[in-house]
Amino acid sequence: MSLFQPITNRQANVALTVLRVIAGATFIAHGAQKLFVFGFAGVSGAFAQMGVPAAGVMGPFIALLEFFGGIALVFGLLTRLAALGLAIDMLGAILLVHLKNGFFLPQGYEFVLALLAMSATLVLTGAGDFSLDGLIGRRKGLVSATPLPLPSTEPARARHAA
Repeated sequence: MSLFQPITNRQANVALTVLRVIAGATFIAHGAQKLFVFGFAGVSGAFAQMGVPAAGVMGPFIALLEFFGGIALVFGLLTRLAALGLAIDMLGAILLVHLKNGFFLPQGYEFVLALLAMSATLVLTGAGDFSLDGLIGRRKGLVSATPLPLPSTEPARARHAA
C-alpha cells in the first residue's frame, strides 16, 4: 500500500466499517447513559436546565435516537437515515449547548463536532458493503452498496493506451 495510490473498494469499505462501528458505539454509550442511568425524567430535567426547547419531549427522543441510531450504525442498517438523525442531533447540541463554551473540552463543541462530521460522512457515503444495507443492496441486485465510484487502480499507462 503506497501513500499516493488511490484506495480500493475494499479499503473504502473497511474504512466505512471502522467509522460506522466507532461512531455507533459512541452513540450507543451516550444513549444508554441517558436511558439507563439518568432516565427520561433526568434527561428531560438536564435538557431543560441547558435551555433545550420542549425538553420533556426532546430529552427522551434524543436518548432513544442515540441508543437505537447507534445500534443501526454498528450493524449498518438504514445507515443514511440513522446518521441523518444523529447529525441533526449533534448540530442541535452544538448550537443549543456547546457553542457558547468555545471549541475545547470539557464543555466546548470539539467532540460533538467530530460526531457531527462522522454522521454527515455516513449520510453522504452510506454504510459500505460490509453492512446490512450492503447485504440488502446486493440481494436487490445492486453490484455494490458503495454509492460513490472510486478511482481506477490500474496504472495510468494502461488507461491511456486504450
